[in-house]
Amino acid sequence: MKHEVQEVTLKNGARGLLIDVPNAGVINMRIQFRAGMRYAKKPELYEIAHVVEHLSFGANARYRDEQAYEADFTKNGAYHNAWTSDFSVVYESECADFEWERILDLNSVAIATPKFNNAELKSEKGTVRAELTGYLNDYIRLIWPRLQTAIGEDTPSLRERLSTLSNIELRDIREHYRRTHTAKNMRFIITGDVRHKKRQIVKMLEAWELEEGTELGIPNDALHTSDAVLIRRKDASNITYGFSYVIPRRLSEREMRISDCLNHIVTGTMNSRILGKARKLGLVYGVSSYLSNSAHNSSWDFDGEVSPEDAPALFDLIRNELSSVITGGVTDEETEAAKTYTLGRYQIGAQTVSQISDYYAESYFVTGEIEGYDHAKELISSITKEDIMNLALEYISSGISALVAVSSCEKALINALSEKIKLAS
Repeated sequence: MKHEVQEVTLKNGARGLLIDVPNAGVINMRIQFRAGMRYAKKPELYEIAHVVEHLSFGANARYRDEQAYEADFTKNGAYHNAWTSDFSVVYESECADFEWERILDLNSVAIATPKFNNAELKSEKGTVRAELTGYLNDYIRLIWPRLQTAIGEDTPSLRERLSTLSNIELRDIREHYRRTHTAKNMRFIITGDVRHKKRQIVKMLEAWELEEGTELGIPNDALHTSDAVLIRRKDASNITYGFSYVIPRRLSEREMRISDCLNHIVTGTMNSRILGKARKLGLVYGVSSYLSNSAHNSSWDFDGEVSPEDAPALFDLIRNELSSVITGGVTDEETEAAKTYTLGRYQIGAQTVSQISDYYAESYFVTGEIEGYDHAKELISSITKEDIMNLALEYISSGISALVAVSSCEKALINALSEKIKLAS
């Protein structure tokens, strides 16, 4: 979808993007604060940002409780949600173009004038506890927090996160909100047919009742390689695994497109080097790889599930194919196929206002940079096989990696699998 991007800085210090999509019938709104779990005042309150997020659409200056607010917000089909990460709390809503002013006003009421109370706190702590307890049975969700801890990130396990809920009191909620939900710590992206609405959007946002505050920095941990980690589960007959190679820097926009090509070559389709061959050999149903790009680090992540009997063969295949990639084995034909696939997926990924918001949010909410959409074709066209191989080599030789698995198997097998993917050694 054709669109134009304008960055604005409000009088109160908040910054954001107004993305005009001519004739779009919906408006998408994203409001972000650096207020995630890593900004808890002390480790014993780690899950506090998650609870604040759950309380975000509860009692406020205009509505007595979440049910009253929800009934009014959604009466014309509008949608809202919120989510929390290590560093962010993001409030998202989408509505028909005809009611954008009403919905932006309701966002203001919920985000800027909450009335936290003990009844809703007790209720939402229970909801968060149920959510996290459910994650304990999701092996992939068990793996990644444990891997973060293994390589040196200051993050607890799911069980440790659960244990912090009982420590959170109403005064803690109010303190976390006051410290993090400030104007200078806020970024926003509003996408839709906004060309003739910009002045009114800015006026409404500047009227939000937020303290000026300051923009919070993003913590940076010293990372290192870890020994293999086994999370033992008696009922886990297979091995659910995740492993990462990490480089201590953020990738550029062009490198992000290179990583798209790299992932396509190794696991992208049934014709890929690892997934395609593993399926042909009958080793697994699926193998995934993807990129995580944060403020200070970037990781090349792999995960999947395999039987203990087939695990050695799968990890031999992974090792052999990654070795081939970093030693010059990428062909011109693979490179061109990856580039055309990446360009096609890139264009498919901008067909709605929500997808356009997603694209800009990935960089803007982390670094404040605006990564232009229109020159993506030029960036992708310029990629060479050497670019792909060099990026893979940087990941694998970085000296920061780890493997975590959930299984009932012996630790010796997990150790052996971990050794197979330590290509840097």
